[in-house]
Parts: sequence; structure tokens; C-alpha cells
Amino acid sequence: MPMFQSGGYSLAYETAGEGPAVLCIHGFASSGRVNWIETGWVDTLVGAGYKAITFDHRGHGMSDKPHDPDAYFPERMVEDSLALLDHLGEPRVAVLGYSMGARVAAFLAYDHPERVAAAIFGGMGMNLINGLTDGNDIISGLRAPSLTDLTHPTARQFRIFADHTGSDREALAACMETSRQPMARADVRRIEVPVLVAVGEADEMAGPPEPLAELLPQGEAFLIPRRDHMRATGDTKFKAAALEFLGRTFPYAIKA
Repeated sequence: MPMFQSGGYSLAYETAGEGPAVLCIHGFASSGRVNWIETGWVDTLVGAGYKAITFDHRGHGMSDKPHDPDAYFPERMVEDSLALLDHLGEPRVAVLGYSMGARVAAFLAYDHPERVAAAIFGGMGMNLINGLTDGNDIISGLRAPSLTDLTHPTARQFRIFADHTGSDREALAACMETSRQPMARADVRRIEVPVLVAVGEADEMAGPPEPLAELLPQGEAFLIPRRDHMRATGDTKFKAAALEFLGRTFPYAIKA
């Protein structure tokens, strides 16, 4: 995978297709490949005439994996997104984020609206503001000697996922300490770009999408039917809603 530099770290990225660029920001304990390629998102975006940009967050995938929690505040991770856009010569893009990636997308849209034409917050509703209540349990689960020691359901879920992807669990624990920083309600109201808030109907981690969409000046809510946090990522109805949203808010052309 090609690499780019940000904040002293080497980070991995991939691009596919041509056309208006969509920056895809993956979720916690995932990677660009797991979150966006294996779920069919990249094929969906490329088939609709977009250029899909995926990358691995610091601490994830093929990127460098610092164990210092100070490396993972949302502002630091926003800097990675900007460094990648600069590296690729992309002045303004649509942003598609899921879970932690949606949180990063929100901070990116707030701090740098000149770089974001439209945004999709997948797997992130009102807990963008309220915070993640299971964070400390997830950290403990990542640092537990073995899976058999865990009883908390969310901690078990993320530990299994981290082990399945061969992740650096200490880097993920450091990431969880600081990346879950909530966004102030007043700042959410200042995100001026069009935003689609898409959350699974059975997602207990994200918080409801409708109240967050109501706070956003150009917010829309979409409830992904019968999906929880883990199973909503590659949902076909989510993809269809995202393409419809991008078609109205971002330069768009179906390939012949």
C-alpha cells in the first residue's frame, strides 16, 4: 500500500476510481480495507462515478501504531485526513465516516469546512455529543489477558473484532482513551455543510440519528432498518441512501 506522512507517522492509503473524491474514514479497530473495501463501499462509490479514498488511521491497519493516548485526540486524526488530501492534491471532498470515523468527519467538517463539500456520519448519532458510555469497558477488554475474562458484551465484541483483524490492542486502547472526545452541542450547530446522519435501527452505541440531524443546519437522518452497530456498515439500504444524498449535495455522474 502507498504511504503518506502526518504528524511524524507513516499512514497507509488506497484510491480507486476517478471523479469527485469521497474520503472514507473508518471506525475504531477497523481499517480502510475492512470497513470500506470488504463491505463493497469502494465498488459502490466507483460504480457511481466517484473516486474513493480509503486510509488506515494511526494505530490501525498498515499504519504506524503509537501507544501514546495523546496521539489520538480527534484534532490529531483530523490532521491525518488533511495531510492525505494535501498529499493527493484534493482541495475539497465529500467525507464518509463510520463510528469513530464519523466523529473525525464531524471535527473535520467543523474545523475545515473549506475542505468538506458534504458529509455522511454513519454509526454516529447523538453520542457524538453525549460520548461513549462503554469506552472504559472497551479499554479494559482490550487489555484483558484473554477473552475468557470478559463478561461485558460490548467489550467482548470489540475484543473479538480486534483479535480477528490482528490489531495492536495496546494501540487501540490508547486510541479509545482520547479519540472518543465528545463534540460540543454549540459546535455541532456550526457545521454548515450538508450532513446525512445514518444509524442502525438496533444500534445501541451510536445514539439516535434524528436529534443530531435536527441540530445540524443542513442535517438529514436515515435509520438503517434492522441493523446494529456492527452489521450496519455495509448495508445496501445505507449505501443507497448515501448515494442519493451525495447525488443532491456533491458533484455526481453515473459512469456509462
